[in-house]
Amino acid sequence: MTSIDERHRLFQQLHQSGCFVVPNPWDIGSAKLMAANGAVALATTSAGHAFTLGRPDMGTITRDEALSHAQDILAATPLPVTGDFENGFGDEPEDVAQTVKMAAEVGLSGCSVEDTSMDAGNAAYSFELAVERIRAGAAAAQKLGRPFVFCARADGVMNGHYDTDEAIRRIRAFEQAGADLLYVPLPPTLDDVARIVQSVSKPINALAAGPYRKFKRQDFARIGVRRISIGSALARVTHHHIAKATSLMCGEAGSFEGLADAASGDEIDAMLASVNSDN
Repeated sequence: MTSIDERHRLFQQLHQSGCFVVPNPWDIGSAKLMAANGAVALATTSAGHAFTLGRPDMGTITRDEALSHAQDILAATPLPVTGDFENGFGDEPEDVAQTVKMAAEVGLSGCSVEDTSMDAGNAAYSFELAVERIRAGAAAAQKLGRPFVFCARADGVMNGHYDTDEAIRRIRAFEQAGADLLYVPLPPTLDDVARIVQSVSKPINALAAGPYRKFKRQDFARIGVRRISIGSALARVTHHHIAKATSLMCGEAGSFEGLADAASGDEIDAMLASVNSDN
């Protein structure tokens, strides 16, 4: 049996040594399948969640919706779960602090907060405001009295708003502000990821998506990455296959070839039945 407190301790310990993958389910079924196939922890995906509601990514999910969804993922398996909470659902430092507090209240073992606004263009917050937001979130996490991995993201490289040098300047300040984990999604090269790892003493999360799909977990581990997430990548792979198979069936081709590469119902049933939450 894995109690909720044991989940929090396990999640904290996973960040202390080695390199692990935290896949991102988008519903209860995908969470169970990931747990049945070797996942040791899970992270929500804001984009994947939005897709399940028929909405586009970025700023279309409310905080209450995200927290309720996170509770569903948490209840699905015995694994620790961390929340992808975009910009913390507000621009001000107190918004971030409140999101951290509420994330802990629903039983999450951590959460991540970005340094970009949900307004058009995902503009990066000023350096000063970005740091104050992380300082507020970290202070809220430290007041919990139990393990909670607060991840500070510098998303400006991925969004085209600043370069790797600025990302490093930000995560160094985020580290000083009290963040437990630091994350710069999709810098230009793996060498840049290595430079990011070397620039701070706290653990680094890397995103295995886009050009980074060609690397293996060992490649990330070799340069000191502690945690690897996939964001919405697997959700998008699933939606790609749904769209492709449906267009073949319902389009001019009238072909059912898109259904060829599928698991059997018995296989899926067995995997789902093998995972029981003891939350």
